Amino acid sequence: GYGQSDGNEILQLIPPPTLLTKETQGLCPERDFKVECGGFSERPVYSLKYVPDTSLLVTSGPPDSSLQVWQVSAENSDVIKPVSTIATENDTGQSWAKIDTISARAPWVLHGSRLDRVQITEVESRKNVYTTASRGSEELSNLAFLDCNTLLLCCSTGRLCLADIRQPQSLVEAMSAPSAPCSEQWCMGTRHGAQDLEPSSQPVARLSSRGLLTLTDFRKTSELLALAKATVPSPGSSAEFLCVSWAPALEGYLAISGFDGTVHVYDTQSWDSSGREAEPIFVHKGHAFGGAGGSGDPPLVTVHTWHLQKPRTLLSAASDGSLHVWDWVQPCGKCG
Repeated sequence: GYGQSDGNEILQLIPPPTLLTKETQGLCPERDFKVECGGFSERPVYSLKYVPDTSLLVTSGPPDSSLQVWQVSAENSDVIKPVSTIATENDTGQSWAKIDTISARAPWVLHGSRLDRVQITEVESRKNVYTTASRGSEELSNLAFLDCNTLLLCCSTGRLCLADIRQPQSLVEAMSAPSAPCSEQWCMGTRHGAQDLEPSSQPVARLSSRGLLTLTDFRKTSELLALAKATVPSPGSSAEFLCVSWAPALEGYLAISGFDGTVHVYDTQSWDSSGREAEPIFVHKGHAFGGAGGSGDPPLVTVHTWHLQKPRTLLSAASDGSLHVWDWVQPCGKCG
């Protein structure tokens, strides 16, 4: 939950049986998630990441840029309990931290709210491992580990920066901000799970609050691979939940959300740099039909993600607390 109340829940759910099998099944009698364990957060949860190869979770959210570390309890308990807080220097008044995790050398969390306040912290010892060297203080919309040594940072202006933790002064601009109104907000999506790609060749998608989509390749930073305009409504005054993600098992497919109660899926393989309007090949409208949330406003999709083993399966959550798992079907005109 991301509300300002004290009752924000963190739940670990057992997925429906149909998601646990590799083959596509027919109708399954059990279609709902089951709660395995859970806990309550006294502060809003805007981002949650599992720490690989551990039983730990890291969360972040207002009113500052500190992180909360949680322990998913053993089999004989159904409680997710808070175990520590990772405070950051001068975090009061800072916006909530964007986070990513990795366990290559040790359980690490990459976190920060601004370009000059990004650091890597060892989760269990809370020891600082790395801090970016930047004179800029632009607000961040996303950050990610490309591998255990390489970081990618996306500013809300759309500017991309690369950092190598082996070289403390290595923060460099990989791609400047796209030409767009200064009020426009941007986020990014990287190809996590693309094991056959070098970090520098992983395609990066950027999505703006006006629905512009850019695709870039770090091997050719002087040019865009593609530019398109998504057919989406304006997100209004806040672009807090803009989300773009690459399909991990389908080449060239991505999904976007954060504009309303829908998730749009696109095939980018025919895109060029003309900036023409792109039509989605599928739109999930389930959240939009779920009714208004507690505030009376229509539900807003807050996040979505792709299933790692099922190529056309996604999970999405919305502001009314709904969690959907769904498949999309290739349009008949695109089959074959």
